[in-house]
Amino acid sequence: MTEVIAVLVLFMVVAAIVAVETTRLLFAVISVGAVGFLLSIVFLFLGAPDIAIVQIGVEVISLVILLRATVAREADGRTARPAFLATIVAVTIVAALGLFGIQLLADFPAFGSPVMERIAGTPSSTYLLDGLAKTGAPNIVTAVLLDFRAYDTLGEATVLFCAVLGARAILRRNGRVATTADEQEAGPR
Repeated sequence: MTEVIAVLVLFMVVAAIVAVETTRLLFAVISVGAVGFLLSIVFLFLGAPDIAIVQIGVEVISLVILLRATVAREADGRTARPAFLATIVAVTIVAALGLFGIQLLADFPAFGSPVMERIAGTPSSTYLLDGLAKTGAPNIVTAVLLDFRAYDTLGEATVLFCAVLGARAILRRNGRVATTADEQEAGPR
């Protein structure tokens, strides 16, 4: 399992380097999306499916918004033919991810088998058995979100808030342009 996580982190580092070093904005956006999706797979391997779900949700929304903004910005009427090497690299990456996905699905447990029966001492069994006694909250979902995992919930809310702020900043029509009247009202700086 550690080897798989190491390979995923290596892919994330390569995608991050591509995102920083590429001159094409579209390639950078796709590389950033790859980093986010690989990170969500790492979260699944580390046993944090709730964080993986939030990561996927944020990644899908931000990737769609960024792709839309990028395509609108780079659309200049030209049609570009993809390079042969780029096509081979893309097909190789898709094939590797496909094989990885097939292997991952083969290792999944049978449908309907709960984690609590497969792994002893899981947090979910602790939440269910000791939740009412430790928190006093009769609703176990509330107890988990606000007592056992409060910092995690705060982190997820912060990620969603930052994604909305980023989308708002990207989607605004025009930047604020200071007019001479605005500059006069503001006074000297």
